[in-house]
Amino acid sequence: MLDERKAAILSAVVQEYIETAQPVGSGRIAAAPGVEVSSATVRNEMAALEDAGYLTQPHTSAGRIPTDKGYRFFVDRIRNDGLGTAPSEPQAVRDFFNGAHGQIEAMMERTSELLTRLTDWTAVVVGPSAEQATVRSVQLVDLSSHIAMVVAVLSNGVIEKRTVEVQTELTAAIVDDAGRRLTRAVEGKTLLNLGGTNIGPSAHSDPLLDAAIAALSAAGRRAELYVGGASRLAGAFEAVDQVRDVLTILEEQIVVVSLIRDVLDRGMRVAIGNETGVEPLTDCSLVIAPFVVEGDVAGTIGVLGPTRMDYSQALSAVAVVSKRLERELNEG
Repeated sequence: MLDERKAAILSAVVQEYIETAQPVGSGRIAAAPGVEVSSATVRNEMAALEDAGYLTQPHTSAGRIPTDKGYRFFVDRIRNDGLGTAPSEPQAVRDFFNGAHGQIEAMMERTSELLTRLTDWTAVVVGPSAEQATVRSVQLVDLSSHIAMVVAVLSNGVIEKRTVEVQTELTAAIVDDAGRRLTRAVEGKTLLNLGGTNIGPSAHSDPLLDAAIAALSAAGRRAELYVGGASRLAGAFEAVDQVRDVLTILEEQIVVVSLIRDVLDRGMRVAIGNETGVEPLTDCSLVIAPFVVEGDVAGTIGVLGPTRMDYSQALSAVAVVSKRLERELNEG
């Protein structure tokens, strides 16, 4: 544990570095609110903080910058002070959700755009997973002589639409009959439990029913990822290779979804630098919050930025948007 003076100095260094992205000298910190000691005292304390692993000195003549450990102390401190909880809802969030209508997938995409506007960093939204959601209703729609669409409304509000194609020539009567049997077979079940669905002795003579169930079962094995403002990270790093590696990670849906789930499984809401466990993101931090629908965690929203991001702003934005999103999905 740090004493109060070291804690105040460390917090001042982190805040200054977040604002300027430049190594911080003792002169600027000596006059910071809550510090108010001589530059010599600040230099000694900063040296002690460096020895303890909270700060590092990138160049011999330069000031110091926070390490992952320094950021972690800062984040834990502001969260303990209540800055990580949802504040009053800003007008921009109210306006967004008052005008947010339509399917849940569109709302997830627009939510990522909202988070980017609020924080000026990259937003990541993992939409409600179909993994544990049950089928509320389902229907088959005749599209052409060999193609139909299966439309399922799930308990988490997601609408799954899948086009299926069969060799058998379809008629309205065939599609209607398969639709009735599909309803009996899948309603009330989770998508992941459809693989072994017993659809009766005539199953082998109904390729449309087989195809519809297979399409819904496949939908239960993936999570939707929405990324907003990926280009915002490009300006945070000078090295072209680093920018390219970070943007490549954002294109790999499985990696990002796995990262978010791993952070949540570790009981964390903020992963800093090496805490992400993903090598290209060692200079990035992830701030996340899950949202709950009907008592179960349905998805996660978050902000990805450089380790010098404004954590107070990111925590507040993620908290308030996740709470409002929960309300919309539970009431909708």
